Amino acid sequence: MSVVSQVILNADDELRYPTSGELKGIQDFLQTGPQRLTIAQSLAENEKKIVDQASKALWRRRPDFIAPGGNAAGQKERALCLRDYGWYLRLITYGIIAGDKDPIENIGIVGVREMYNALNVPVPGMVAAIECLKDASLALLTESQAAEAAPYFDYIIQAMAG
Repeated sequence: MSVVSQVILNADDELRYPTSGELKGIQDFLQTGPQRLTIAQSLAENEKKIVDQASKALWRRRPDFIAPGGNAAGQKERALCLRDYGWYLRLITYGIIAGDKDPIENIGIVGVREMYNALNVPVPGMVAAIECLKDASLALLTESQAAEAAPYFDYIIQAMAG
């Protein structure tokens, strides 16, 4: 839930106006809006490049995935992996835009480990994939943008590894 929504809900639950500290939090959140939108736009515009770089890095790191018998050995399996990379990148942009991890939690993390386990997709491999996606994404951003975006990748990595 965004800072604005949370402040409003908290104040309403307590039948009060937002405090000056809460209003300052909203102001700070709004001031970071342009940077968050720029990051999300950059990631969206570079999705193909990011996914390509991340997948190449993953295959170098885990060649067993694309070797015969690996989870991404065939074209269909590899295409599904790349589709998931794009989906996770999009999910991360939702969190960045919102300035909150709730969209990631609500849309994408609930049940992800169970799903991959049921599909016999090695969860440690997905963790490595998101790490590669993070590296490829952050390489395209400025230092301050990367610092803003990194926690959203880390949140997914920790949720999968947990």
